[in-house]
Amino acid sequence: MTRHWWLYADTAHLDDLIRSVRDTIRDHNTTALLIDDVTRLRLHRADDQDTLDLIRELMDLNVTLVLIGVDIPGSGLLRGAYIDTRTNQWVFPGIKQGKSHNPSASTQTERRFDLVDLDPFDYSTPAGINAFIEHLTGIEDQLRLLRGFDGMLTGGGMPEYLFRRTHGIVGLLRRLIEDGCAKAIATGEEQLTPELLAGTAIRLGNLADLDPDAGEIPPIPENIPPPRSPAKDKKKRRNTSFDDHGATADG
Repeated sequence: MTRHWWLYADTAHLDDLIRSVRDTIRDHNTTALLIDDVTRLRLHRADDQDTLDLIRELMDLNVTLVLIGVDIPGSGLLRGAYIDTRTNQWVFPGIKQGKSHNPSASTQTERRFDLVDLDPFDYSTPAGINAFIEHLTGIEDQLRLLRGFDGMLTGGGMPEYLFRRTHGIVGLLRRLIEDGCAKAIATGEEQLTPELLAGTAIRLGNLADLDPDAGEIPPIPENIPPPRSPAKDKKKRRNTSFDDHGATADG
C-alpha cells in the first residue's frame, strides 16, 4: 500500500520535523521516497535553500531517494555538483558544517546519484514509433466512448498526427485526449477523430499547479492540420461502345 505524508513545521521546529521524517521512514519500513516538483525550488530564496538542505539530509537515510522535476540540469539544483567520470554519476557536495540540522551530515562530504533523463517519445526510428503506438494502444484500451473502436488512436494517420500535435510529450498527449473525449461526449460524437481533435486546443495555462518558470509548460505545436481522409475510389464508367443493344427499332 502506498502511503502519502504531508508534513509541515516552521523553522523553530525544523529539528522535530527531521526527526519525525526519520522515525516515520523507519517505522513504516519505507524503501523508496519520491519527491516531486523539485525544480520549483528557487535557490535565491532562503526558505527554498533550507528545503534543499533538508532533501540532502534525507540522502543519509537507508532509503532510495527519487527526485522528480523538469530540466533538472538547467534548474540550478546541481550547482556545485559534478560528474564522476569513473562511475558516470553526479557527485553532490555535502552540507557545510554548522548549517545542517543533521549531526552526521558534516562528515559525509559526497553523495552520489544517477540522473535519469526521460525524453519524449521519438518518431524517427521504427523502435520509437512502435513504443509510441504501444503507449497509444494502452490509452485506447482504457477509453470508454460509446462509438469507440479498435484502432481509434492507432490506425491510419492518427499516431503520426497525435505525435505532431504533442511532439511525443506525455503530458500534452494526455491533455489533448482528455479534452477530446470531453468534447466527443458533449457533442454526441462519442469517438475521437482527427477532425474532432483538430478543433481541440491544448491549453495548459489554466492549470494552477503548473509552474512556467520551472519548465512545466512546454511549447505547444500549433496549426497542425489533421491527416487527410483516404479518397474514395470513384467508380469508373464502363465503355459501352461494343455493347449489343439489339435491333434498331423501326421508325
